[in-house]
Amino acid sequence: MKCCQCVIFVPCKFDGRCFCLNDTTRPFINVSCVGEKITKIPKFPPTVYSIDLSNNEIGNIPNGTFENQINLRKLDFTSNCIKELEIDSFKGLSNLYELVLEKSCINFHKVPDSVFTPLTSLQHLNCKHILFHGINLPGRLVSTLIHLEYLEVDVSKSTPYGILFDKNFTKLLNLTKLKTGSCSGIEFDEKTFFNMKYLTAIDLSSCSGQIYNQSLYGRNKIKSLALGTFLWPQTESFLSLITDVKTFSSLENLFLTGCFERDVEFNGLILRLFNNLKISSKIKELRLNNNYIREILPPEDILVPPRTLQILDLSYNKLTCLCIDIYNLLILNLQNNFLGNCLPHFYCTRFKNLRLERFDLSFNVIHQLSDIMFAGHKNLQILNLSNNLLSDIDFDLSYNPKLKILDLSNNNITIIANKQAMTTLTKMMGQSTFAIDLSNNVFSCNCRTVGFLEWIVNDLDHFRNNDIYKCKLENKTIITMHSFKTIVRQLAKDCNSYSTIVICVTLGIVVFLITLCVGLMYRYRWKLRYMYYMTKSKYYRYKPNDDNESYTYNAFISYSDMEKDFVVNECIPFLEHADEMKLCIHHRDFLPGEEITVNITNAIHESKRTICIITRSFLDSYYCMFEFNMARMESIYSRNEQNILFLVFYEQIHPRNLPLVMLELVQNQSYIEYPHDEQGNVVFWEKVREAIA
Repeated sequence: MKCCQCVIFVPCKFDGRCFCLNDTTRPFINVSCVGEKITKIPKFPPTVYSIDLSNNEIGNIPNGTFENQINLRKLDFTSNCIKELEIDSFKGLSNLYELVLEKSCINFHKVPDSVFTPLTSLQHLNCKHILFHGINLPGRLVSTLIHLEYLEVDVSKSTPYGILFDKNFTKLLNLTKLKTGSCSGIEFDEKTFFNMKYLTAIDLSSCSGQIYNQSLYGRNKIKSLALGTFLWPQTESFLSLITDVKTFSSLENLFLTGCFERDVEFNGLILRLFNNLKISSKIKELRLNNNYIREILPPEDILVPPRTLQILDLSYNKLTCLCIDIYNLLILNLQNNFLGNCLPHFYCTRFKNLRLERFDLSFNVIHQLSDIMFAGHKNLQILNLSNNLLSDIDFDLSYNPKLKILDLSNNNITIIANKQAMTTLTKMMGQSTFAIDLSNNVFSCNCRTVGFLEWIVNDLDHFRNNDIYKCKLENKTIITMHSFKTIVRQLAKDCNSYSTIVICVTLGIVVFLITLCVGLMYRYRWKLRYMYYMTKSKYYRYKPNDDNESYTYNAFISYSDMEKDFVVNECIPFLEHADEMKLCIHHRDFLPGEEITVNITNAIHESKRTICIITRSFLDSYYCMFEFNMARMESIYSRNEQNILFLVFYEQIHPRNLPLVMLELVQNQSYIEYPHDEQGNVVFWEKVREAIA
């Protein structure tokens, strides 16, 4: 059993070297004997409809070989070195439609004149690429093929009269299609096709080094024309063609593939070609691919094709910029150019089209596109941007609601970060026919891109070739995602675990830092408060411009309201009246309207000493303890650790009832107890005066 183009052939009963396929629509069979090294043509039953004997070693076709093949319609001898044809080689093939003798070794000048006479129904004869070079097909051999429509033949040097096809070809009234095989260095002039009056399709694309010299001028029946490489100077042949197309009133297809092998100044010539095509032709398809067209610069040279043009192929050129009015185009092929530097910054206003269905911009070194690049293309169905340098979809696809195929393969896309593009693509995937190809882009597979990969998984059926998508892991390893869903789900699972760990660790660090900050703030709370109030007082209270040894007060008396009588009746008389000292008493000297904490801080800072009257009510008072701690901070940070605190224990207090900082101060610094007797008071006030002085 053999599969040929998804059609199953079974070995033929009449010859095991051949494979047969029954035609279910007719009681006939199709036979394939391709590449079996057959040297002698097998005997075939009369029910055979087509025979393919290509790629064998058949050297001749004896008389009567096909005498009983009345139902045979197609016979293919491609790539057999057939050297001899006898007068009755094709006898019996009166119903044959197509005969292929391509790549044989026949010398047609030694073939009998009537060899093709039995082929009364022949419509297609292919005898191109004959290995016996330099001989044109004589018209005498085909003059009887009155039903011949399509001829494929080699072309060599012209006859002395400049006619490639002799007068016998005038008898072929149905010959409308001509295609050349081996062909080089030929000048096609007005005599070349003189004896082929009815040609509508001419394919000379295989001719290299040809010269076109008004060879088809006035041929108003020509519908399709394909030319090959022009001989240098190429512009002369091109100018001749540009002149002739004005007379091709029926022209629908013009193929100028690979006509130019060197740089030519195309701008003016192409504009002239387009203008002449508009005059009388019905041009629908124009191919200018594989040439050296460099640029059609905007905005002066706007390429305006004929309104009838539907297919324009400018692929495999050297275009660096393009401005074209594609008013009625259905297919535009710009593959393999250099438009990458132009398209991100330039948008031709005439690049809008309401009919374009296929747009090919592959192989253009495109790294970015304008957001409105495809605006107005409401009928666009196939967009090919493959083999470029795109890293994201930075163009707006919402302009293309009918898009069916988006090819972004072989770019530099690691993730689609454009959320608007993803939203638009998701809507398009609602259509069962939409497909996108991201193959041969190496995605980033990590926790930052897992959302993008899951987006692909959700509509995986719309992603072409997803089994060969590639992915780069965190360790730089690139893997092929043969099982896309499995890999992404495992990645998502790993990322969820990792995320949980990250969140827990982060929360732990945050809690630790908060705890540390709170601890440090508590540890240095008095320092911070002191610095705050000192800074505040700097801007809100006037300071005398004295040296560091000058103070407003000799002492600040810190006491609770329970000891107010002691301060008024004893401290003020003994220290201020008797010794002319100046004390700061809060109920007398604090500025009204000022915050109490600011008053306290300023009083301590402007007093040489701070005297604390320690009682149980002092220890219980918030502001008294605030004054005590602010005095400690003043001593440490503003007085170079000089002790400015003087503690007066007005009551007997057990050490265990004292705050640790006060107890430490009592142990390291001097303090005094109030004696509560007249004789002891004299000594007490002397000690106080000494401490203040």
